[in-house]
Amino acid sequence: MRFTKGILFATALTLFFFQAFSQNWKVKQILLQSRWAKDVDPNHTLEAYPRPQMKRKAWTNLNGLWDYAITVQTSILPSNFDGKILVPYPLESALSGVQKGLKPEQNLWYRRIINRPKLKTGEKVLLHFGAVDWQATVFVNGKEAGNHTGGYTAFSFDITPFLNRENNEIVVKVYDPTDKGIGPHGKQVLNPANIYYTPSSGIWQTVWLETVPAVHISGLTSTPDVDQGVLKVVTNMAGTDENYSVRITAFSEGKKISSVNGKAGAQVSLEIPHAHLWFPDDPFLYDLSVELLKGNKVVDKVQSYFGMRKVAIQKDEKGFNRIFLNNKYVYNLGVLDQGFWPDGLYSAPTDEAMEFDIKAIKEMGFNTIRKHIKIEPVRWYYYADKLGMMVWQDMVNPNQSLPAGAKDEFEKEAKEALDQLHNYPSITTWVLFNERWGAYDQERLTKWMKDYDPSRIVNGHSGELLYVNDKLRSPSKQPYINSDLTDVHSYPDPRNPLQLPSKSMVLGEFGGVGVPVPGHQWDDLQGWGYVQVTPDQLERRYREMTNQLKTLEVQGLSGSIYTQPFDVEGEENGLMTYDREIIKIPMARLREINGTIIKSNDAVAKSVAVKDIDLHDTDERYAEFLKDFDNGKRDSVFLRRLILISLRQKDTVRTKELSSAYINSRNSLYTLENLRFISVITQKSTDPGLVLFKNNAEKVNAIFGPNAAARKIKDIIQREEIDPFLKNNMIPHWDEIQNKVKSKYGDFGEAYIIGRRLFYYWTVSKEWDKFGEYYVLYYKSQLKNNEFHINNISWDVFEHVSDKDVLAFAAEVMKYDIEQFDSTDPYAFDTYANILYKLGRKEEALKLERSALELADDKKVYLEAISKMEKGIPTWKTDN
Repeated sequence: MRFTKGILFATALTLFFFQAFSQNWKVKQILLQSRWAKDVDPNHTLEAYPRPQMKRKAWTNLNGLWDYAITVQTSILPSNFDGKILVPYPLESALSGVQKGLKPEQNLWYRRIINRPKLKTGEKVLLHFGAVDWQATVFVNGKEAGNHTGGYTAFSFDITPFLNRENNEIVVKVYDPTDKGIGPHGKQVLNPANIYYTPSSGIWQTVWLETVPAVHISGLTSTPDVDQGVLKVVTNMAGTDENYSVRITAFSEGKKISSVNGKAGAQVSLEIPHAHLWFPDDPFLYDLSVELLKGNKVVDKVQSYFGMRKVAIQKDEKGFNRIFLNNKYVYNLGVLDQGFWPDGLYSAPTDEAMEFDIKAIKEMGFNTIRKHIKIEPVRWYYYADKLGMMVWQDMVNPNQSLPAGAKDEFEKEAKEALDQLHNYPSITTWVLFNERWGAYDQERLTKWMKDYDPSRIVNGHSGELLYVNDKLRSPSKQPYINSDLTDVHSYPDPRNPLQLPSKSMVLGEFGGVGVPVPGHQWDDLQGWGYVQVTPDQLERRYREMTNQLKTLEVQGLSGSIYTQPFDVEGEENGLMTYDREIIKIPMARLREINGTIIKSNDAVAKSVAVKDIDLHDTDERYAEFLKDFDNGKRDSVFLRRLILISLRQKDTVRTKELSSAYINSRNSLYTLENLRFISVITQKSTDPGLVLFKNNAEKVNAIFGPNAAARKIKDIIQREEIDPFLKNNMIPHWDEIQNKVKSKYGDFGEAYIIGRRLFYYWTVSKEWDKFGEYYVLYYKSQLKNNEFHINNISWDVFEHVSDKDVLAFAAEVMKYDIEQFDSTDPYAFDTYANILYKLGRKEEALKLERSALELADDKKVYLEAISKMEKGIPTWKTDN
């Protein structure tokens, strides 16, 4: 693909105007955002060094404002871009400044102009991407530099051959079908509900340039061997096939303790005398220097670090198989961390926010995080290493329907994840599949994972047995084969898994106790948890569960994962709210409860700033809130909460007043968030929201989706005018209803009632004469807005209606259906043919029936119809 010089010249102007564009960027309006959103600066975006395990000095951060465009998938580079997007926040996030969804048939484009770094002779420029979801193709000055599939792992390209001295154009094309494609997508789905969340398309981790020598270190693999007191290191290089050597040196608190020379590409063993071992309560890290040598000359050098730790399944003094860390039994007390943010989705707003999560979980008194079907930026694992947090790292689940290609893609991306994260001592456990989501070949893949990385334990089947309210939802014939762990999920109360030889027992998920916190909700309309309790009940419930864990531990349990540390979108079962502002059990008491399971280091810094939940902030404050409203309080969060309380209190008068105030006080009424809320609180024809949907349908549909306004009005008509009859098994007074609705809603309302009458005569009363009459009335005005399956309803016209005029009309309807929708559907041709045959148009009918025969796989029914038509026998049911 080549781009014109004119485009390059035009885009170069963005360098000059970059500051002006920065001033125009702002966070999109959302109901909930974290405290760190205010610290996001488009001129200084996530500036921390992105790869702590392999640091060099010569690098350039490319985060910031890029041009973006969304096009159809077949489009080449757009000539015009839609605006600016803040990299590296996902397209759908508020922090991106765009907050738009990406459809499976679309591409997302990024563009930025850069200057080439100053280079010495032979030096190269690498372009790095932390992660792009899902498929990325990178162009530099119009030429393809490379492509990568996989939404969670880093990749880079040598772009030196493509660079000019100045004004270099980088273009990234992204294709991300989310759950409609073959790639692993985790909990991202295009239509999220309950335990699934908003997608994160495009660039969502740091983009950066790095200057390297012609021959350079391309990767490190370091594996501690605690029993032998060595660190095993493999240094890979790029740029030549010649023999080079490496010098690897370890430092402890700035002092050199050991050094070794060896061959590049080969494993060398670096002795670590009197190793200071890594534990959650003592997360000691050594510094590591790796030098690439040609003769005695250092040609490249990187800085890294490592921790000395060992994880294994070993028997304790009572004969239980336990999880041992550095040859000591350590109970894994953990939480299920999803890694989502209200404002950044997959991307933490700032580096401080990313570190906060691990600090908060540590201060709660946990020593383990199960990172749930998401791969984080590598700085997250650096903080886990530094702060002392054991990590169970999930693989990202494949598309659960396993379309062709999904298995190969899953295995490719899983291997990339294992390679990328190998060096982080905090990761003690790999988790292959979660609750069998997209699971296949578990025996083979679990063995592969153990063989590929024998330095960790492997949980191949987390939640293969799943219990909800003590009922087994997912039986299995051969659970936990090849796994180091038996892992059960049990909601809400904990239980032990199966006890099997050589395997340790863990509880991979439990809890899920929901407590909504008003004013701190992503979705104030529908919070979710496996069980709901009031704020004052949560601490008691959590303490009871922890006491159960202590009993289970005596019986052999070695680890447990509570769902979850933070609320996530509609899930309100976190110990802390989604915005990380409110903790639902006071931190000191939560830490004290967890301290009955593990004794954590009290020296952990109490640096997490959160507020305790207000146990009295309930619907009982309704009178107080109404007083505030009467005194003029009108902010959005307050009004939304007050309206929802009034609905629960069935205070219809106040609900109407409050709803009017909400609609009238919004400066930007036509947002998805506002329209969704107004739709939910608009339940009656007298509600003020209905006027908005009736009088501003075009605006509503543009934001809320096609025909959204009509659907809301139809819903109210159905609820008020028709459902009272149907719920009481009464025959609706259709003529009365139709006249009443027409007087209130005009032709639109009358057309809806005609459709309801048609459906009633078709499926309930089976009055076929009326059915035929209303079939004609309905399709005369609603053929292009049809809400029924044309072929199905028209077949019943053929079978049950004898009126020639109705049949002739049905033939025209079927002709339209085939021309517009069903040109390859044999059933449609069959229906059309039979209607024509019943009208006496035999030759036309036979021609159509033969077309149906050609289209069909199973031809029997069509051959029978042709035979009857040729013999002049009715193809419809008769009294004879």
